[in-house]
Amino acid sequence: MFIHYRTQGFVLKKDNRGEANQLFTIYTKEFGKIKILGKAIRKSKSKLRGAIELFYLSEIEFIQGKIHKTLTDAVLIESFSDIKKDLEKLSVAYKISEVLDILIKGQEADAKIWQLLNETFNKLNDWKNENSLKIVYYYFLWNFLSVLGYQPELYNCCVCRKKLTPEKLFFNQEKPGIICNNCFKALKSGKEINSSAVKILRLILEKNWQILSKLKIDSEPQKSLNIISKEYYLFIINNQTT
Repeated sequence: MFIHYRTQGFVLKKDNRGEANQLFTIYTKEFGKIKILGKAIRKSKSKLRGAIELFYLSEIEFIQGKIHKTLTDAVLIESFSDIKKDLEKLSVAYKISEVLDILIKGQEADAKIWQLLNETFNKLNDWKNENSLKIVYYYFLWNFLSVLGYQPELYNCCVCRKKLTPEKLFFNQEKPGIICNNCFKALKSGKEINSSAVKILRLILEKNWQILSKLKIDSEPQKSLNIISKEYYLFIINNQTT
């Protein structure tokens, strides 16, 4: 006799299987990241398909089979409809899903990741400042990396430990964090980072939405944030041991 498990989850990915099935990647409150098979869910008569679409928050029920967990029930909690209506918001949602799927290998619940997903999807859905939409992605990425144990040092030089001043600064992903110009000259390792980008990263890790939601990011700090975020993320992927 199968045991039925029930939990809430964010639908992050779906892949077609056969003629009518779909395999869902879902981050759940009680079980962490899991994959669930929705049998015949692509058929028009399926009672579940309307409650388990991509980037939905749903209450789901499943059973554990020999190969797959199988979906047995789904109730929609939040559809985040504004994300689906906006291609840029949708792009951010896809990036968030990809980052989480790649960096979380096993099935393990984490209350901080669950809370971060809730917060990020709600902010993304309600976001009004078109000039800084990418902030929502950076917010998720850097806070997610911090939860996983990769929080960078942003206030003191990672090498000499002196308080950073708004001079020429560099991001060293191996330390990880900001190093001052003098230490960079000695190490010759790091990527120059715009001082305004450092301030934005501090606001992100302080979770200061009051300021973040009103920011208009100029091209230079935007470019710097993009480069540092991408390179640090790839560095972590390439150096994961599990």
